[in-house]
Amino acid sequence: MPLEEFRTLLARHARPDWTTAVDGVLVSKVDRSDPPAPAMSGTVLAVIAQGAKRLALGDRVFTYGPGQYLVASVDLPVTGQFLRASPEEPALGFGLVLEPAAVAEVLLQAGPGGVPRAGAGAPSGIAVSDAPATLLDAVVRLLRLLDQPRDRAVLAPLVKREILWRLITGEQGETVRQLGLADSGLSHVSRAVRWIREHYAESFRVEDVARLSGMSVSAFHRNFQAVTALSPIQFQKQIRLQEARLLLTTSPGDVTGVGRRVGYDNPSQFSREYRRHFGAPPSQDAARLRGGAPTPATALP
Repeated sequence: MPLEEFRTLLARHARPDWTTAVDGVLVSKVDRSDPPAPAMSGTVLAVIAQGAKRLALGDRVFTYGPGQYLVASVDLPVTGQFLRASPEEPALGFGLVLEPAAVAEVLLQAGPGGVPRAGAGAPSGIAVSDAPATLLDAVVRLLRLLDQPRDRAVLAPLVKREILWRLITGEQGETVRQLGLADSGLSHVSRAVRWIREHYAESFRVEDVARLSGMSVSAFHRNFQAVTALSPIQFQKQIRLQEARLLLTTSPGDVTGVGRRVGYDNPSQFSREYRRHFGAPPSQDAARLRGGAPTPATALP
C-alpha cells in the first residue's frame, strides 16, 4: 500500500504532545535529528511513515524506517534517536499503546487453536519487522477516523482490535501474545521490571526478585536477559540514572543529594556512572538542562 495517505494523515493530525482524539493513539512529527537521548520505551506499536528511528536496548540496536513497525512489549530503558528528520521532510510516525487486557481479550475471542502456541522462554521485549499491507491498511483506516467524529466512537475500538489481531498473528506475534498471557515468561519478567522501577533506589537480592516474579533464579536470569538485554542490576542502574537526570532539571545545584535520592551512597561512583551514561558529569549536564527539561525519546516513532 502506498505510504502517501499515511504520511498526509500523520502530518495533518500531529500535535506537540503527540496525542489524538482516539485514546491510546499517538502521532509524531519530528523535524530535527537530535543526539541520542535516554527514556522509557512504553508498551507500544510504532509504525514509521517517513524518516527513521533508532533505539538501543543494552547491546541490541533496532532501526526502523518507512513501512516498518516496532513492538515494545515491556516498558524498558532505551536510548532513542530520530534519523533523517528535517523541517522540509520531518519524521512521521504512528503509535498505539498496547494494553495487556486488550491483548488478552482478543486472545480469548480467538479461542484455543486460534493462534500459534507460545515458544519456550520469553521473547525479546523489543522487535522490528516490515509492516504487512493488512496492518498498514488498518492503521490508515484508524487515522481516517480522526476526521470522522461521528464514526469514531463506534469504529475506532473495532479497528484497534483488528490491529491487535494483525500483530498477534504476524511475524512478532509471540511477543504481543505473551503481553496478554498472565502466566507467560514475558509477564513474569514484566512483574520484575515493575518492581525494580518502583524500588529503584533500594538494594535488592536477585533471588528475592526472582521469587516475586514467580521464577527460579536460573530461569529469571535467562528470561530477564532475553527480554531486556540487561541484567537486573544493569536495568536498575539505567533507571537510577534516568531518574537522576530528571531530578537534576529541578535541583541542578544538589548533585550529591540527587545521587543519594536515586540510591547512590558514593558521590564519586554516581558521577562516574552518570558521565559514562550521559557523556557529561552531573554538574555540567545539570547546567545544560537549566534551559529546559530533557526531551523524552520514546519508542514511539
